[in-house]
Amino acid sequence: MADLIYKDLSYKIIGIAFEVYNSLGSGLKEKDYGNAFEEILKAEGIKYKREIYYPIKIRGKVIGKNYFDFLIEDKIIIELKCGNSRYREACSQLFEYVKVSKLDLGIIIRFTKDDVKYKRIPFIPQD
Repeated sequence: MADLIYKDLSYKIIGIAFEVYNSLGSGLKEKDYGNAFEEILKAEGIKYKREIYYPIKIRGKVIGKNYFDFLIEDKIIIELKCGNSRYREACSQLFEYVKVSKLDLGIIIRFTKDDVKYKRIPFIPQD
């Protein structure tokens, strides 16, 4: 089995998500979870950017745009979601973000009524 990409940083990020959930519980808005997530990132000294604009370009011309919820240490895209609805759509969206940015990893974090669920989506170059 291959080593996980950014293993230690990924574990920290997932741990922060669980801390947010354990503190706030379920049923809040995505923005509330994002604000709490951001506060812990700051407290932990983890470098991040929030709501990052990322253009899709061809030959220098912007043909589309994306907004990442968080970019952690210029390495990992984080997408936060609430509940279970539109999960497949969210995974597809994150896969697209990872692909166009050519970053190595994206993690989708869902705050559900039962728990925190997450999925790692690595960039897999196509030959």
